[in-house]
Amino acid sequence: MATAVQAPACSLENYLAMPDHSLDERIAAVRAELGERITILGHHYQRDEVIRFADFTGDSYRLSKLAAETKSHYIVFCGVHFMAESADVLSRPNQQVILPDLNAGCSMADMAEIGQVEDCWEQLVAAGLTNDEGDGITPITYMNSTAAIKAFCGRRSGVVCTSSNAGGAFKWAFAKTDKVLFLPDQHLGRNTAYALGIPLSDMAVWDPWQIMGGQTPDRLRRARVVLWKGHCSVHQRFLPEHVDRMRAEFPGIHVIAHP
Repeated sequence: MATAVQAPACSLENYLAMPDHSLDERIAAVRAELGERITILGHHYQRDEVIRFADFTGDSYRLSKLAAETKSHYIVFCGVHFMAESADVLSRPNQQVILPDLNAGCSMADMAEIGQVEDCWEQLVAAGLTNDEGDGITPITYMNSTAAIKAFCGRRSGVVCTSSNAGGAFKWAFAKTDKVLFLPDQHLGRNTAYALGIPLSDMAVWDPWQIMGGQTPDRLRRARVVLWKGHCSVHQRFLPEHVDRMRAEFPGIHVIAHP
């Protein structure tokens, strides 16, 4: 049975007002007492003050895999909600996944709510483009989505992908159906499909706030890829002129872009 660890009690206001060295001391004391019973996972996006305490760092997929491999009773996931959900799905029954801030969300994951996705699917079924089992359209969701969306895709013979294996997921899907519904990141879906030789004219964006996604049944019948209208709020802020300015300032630099 796990032993509860008691840190000196303090209000949230006092905790937030503490200097870094006091916070470091509290964290170090709890870690020393729990030992191997706790594993701290730090996502790449976290600040240095958090990363310094992480046992492992990585992207959401790597950290979820590490969560499944660790034997620690407590898994503290310093990331956002969908990451902790994924780790919880893969963890053992005797393990407890802890998200330090339950309000830590991903705006892109939140753009695909399960009710909206189910409504989308019902409209696609009503239009005769697929059936409830997914015989006409294969749903693919990016790792950066809620557990409910991942389960939705699984129930309809779909799959979960990462940014690095999205191309393989598309090829797998097109081997069994003529169409793909990709969510929640329209840009990852568009770039992946385009890299596979699918023209932009064969893609349609589904807007969950519009009737029939803002499309006509004929347009959806002609589309090979239906892209959910979602995006990363941070990625949206990068513009071509930003790249042009950096190239002008640093001639010969290499530019790396997330798909």
